[in-house]
Amino acid sequence: MTAEKTVFLFSGQGSQYAGMGVSLVEKYPELKVIFDEASEILGFDLYDKCANASDEELGKTVVSQPAIMAVSLCAAEALAMNGIKASAAAGHSLGEYAAMVYTGMVSRKDGFKLIKARSEAMQKAAEANKGAMFAIIGKTAEEIEKVCADTEGYVVPVNYNSSAQTVIAGEEAAAQAAADTLAEMGARAVRLNVASAFHSKLMQSAADEFKPQAEKITFNQPEIKMFSNVTGGELDGIDNMPERLAKHIVSPVRFTDELAALSSMGYDTFVECGPGKVLSGLVKKTLKGVDIKNVQDADSLEKTIG
Repeated sequence: MTAEKTVFLFSGQGSQYAGMGVSLVEKYPELKVIFDEASEILGFDLYDKCANASDEELGKTVVSQPAIMAVSLCAAEALAMNGIKASAAAGHSLGEYAAMVYTGMVSRKDGFKLIKARSEAMQKAAEANKGAMFAIIGKTAEEIEKVCADTEGYVVPVNYNSSAQTVIAGEEAAAQAAADTLAEMGARAVRLNVASAFHSKLMQSAADEFKPQAEKITFNQPEIKMFSNVTGGELDGIDNMPERLAKHIVSPVRFTDELAALSSMGYDTFVECGPGKVLSGLVKKTLKGVDIKNVQDADSLEKTIG
C-alpha cells in the first residue's frame, strides 16, 4: 500500500455506535490524547460517551459529530503509527472536518472547536426546523432530481452517495411525497433516522450561526490533496474557508464526483477511517478494480496493516 495511490476517507454522521474507538485506545493508549483534547474543548468526557453512552445519547448531534471525528482521527493516527499514510483525503459531510485535520488544514484542537460550533448550531437548527431525509435506491440522480423538482413544497437531493443511491431532504410532507412517488416508480425509499433535513436550506440558521465561529480559526494550505463535498473535486485553495464551510452545511454532498475525481487521478486504494463501513460500501458500488479497506477498531486495523 503506497501513499501515492492511497486516499483516506473519513466517516460521516450516522455511523456512530456504542463502544466505538475503545479497542483502538486500548491497543494504543497514546491515542487517548485525541479524546482528551476534544473533551477539554467540548466540556464533557468524550471518551466516556463513546465507551458508555446509550445509542440515544450517542446519536445526539452535539455528541455524535465530535465522537465520530475523534474515532476517525484515532484510526488515521493508528495507521500512521504502522507506516501507512495517504496522499489524498476526503470525507462525507462531517468527515470533511477530520480530513481537514489529517491534511494539516487546521490543527486538531481547532478541528474540534469547529465541530463543537457546527454540531451545536446544527442541533439548534434541527430542533427549530423539523424535516426529513430519505435514501433513494435504484433510481438515477437525474430521475430523483426531476421528482423533487415536480413535488409541491421543498425537497431536494442532498447526498450523491453512489450511482445507486441518492439521499433527498426537505420539509416533512414534501420529502415524504417525493419518496412515495419514487417508490411507486420502483425505487426503494428508506427514511433516515436523523433530526432534520441536513445539507438543505432548513439548515440555513446553522450556517449563519456557525460562520462567525469559523472566522476565529486559522486555516493552512493542505499538505496533501484535499477534496471538497461542495464542488466534488480537489480543493482549489483556502480563500474564505469560513464562508465555504458555512455553505457546506446547506449544500449537497457530491461524494460520487469526488470518487470519480480521485479515480481519474490514479488513486486505487481507499481506506475508510472511522466507525462503520458506509463509505467503503459506497466506493464498492461506484468504482471498479480498486482496493477498499476500513479501520474502525483494533481488529480491522490488524487486517489492514497485515
